[in-house]
Amino acid sequence: MAPATASHPDPASSAPLHPELLWAQRSSADSPEKNVLYLTVNLPDIQGEPDLELSETGIKFKARAGNAAKGLEEKDYAFELEFFEPVDVAESKKHLTSRALTLVLRKKDAKADYWPRLTKEKSKNHFIKVDWSKWVDEDEQEDALGEDPMAGLDMGGMGGMGGMGGMGGGGGFGGAGGMDLQAMMAQMGAGGAGGAGGFDPSAFAAGAGAGAGGDDSDDDAAPGDDDDDDMPPLETA
Repeated sequence: MAPATASHPDPASSAPLHPELLWAQRSSADSPEKNVLYLTVNLPDIQGEPDLELSETGIKFKARAGNAAKGLEEKDYAFELEFFEPVDVAESKKHLTSRALTLVLRKKDAKADYWPRLTKEKSKNHFIKVDWSKWVDEDEQEDALGEDPMAGLDMGGMGGMGGMGGMGGGGGFGGAGGMDLQAMMAQMGAGGAGGAGGFDPSAFAAGAGAGAGGDDSDDDAAPGDDDDDDMPPLETA
């Protein structure tokens, strides 16, 4: 095979990278607003508006991120996945900051049970990880009813997105100010104080440490799924 040159770059080096995708969920058979997915594209310094396409069955993301002025190399990122079950595009929301793109997607089918995983296909997706800062176990949702992981964020609607038609305009995004993670954690901690399902800073720290270490054992399976061999067993009363 001929070596890569300026006129014939190495295809592998120009292929888009996968950004880290964090997810959590809630479920409810009676309250649609509590039957949601929380997705966070953990990608700082996204340039302009990302190319985001959302349909009932899946999502496509493409963006360039980096900041040459800060010495951060600019790179292309992209991913595409099919959801385990359909979502309601019209009732879904998004929020873009200098640190990440956050999505709250409404599950189309109101069910009490959690999805066993984010994606339709049961396969390893090493760029998808559980968002421990928002995760609540299925049997502890009642204890966490007063908590809103997105409290304080200016969540906008999906704007002109219809089917896979792409994002229309920028009106759906929140303000230009970046999300203050410490403030969000403080709100979550205050909301869950005294309750059995409150926010556990030690659990969050453990999850953050795993994410920073790039543990390839993580995938899109929900905690407790048979495929997730590295997750600790759920505690029993």
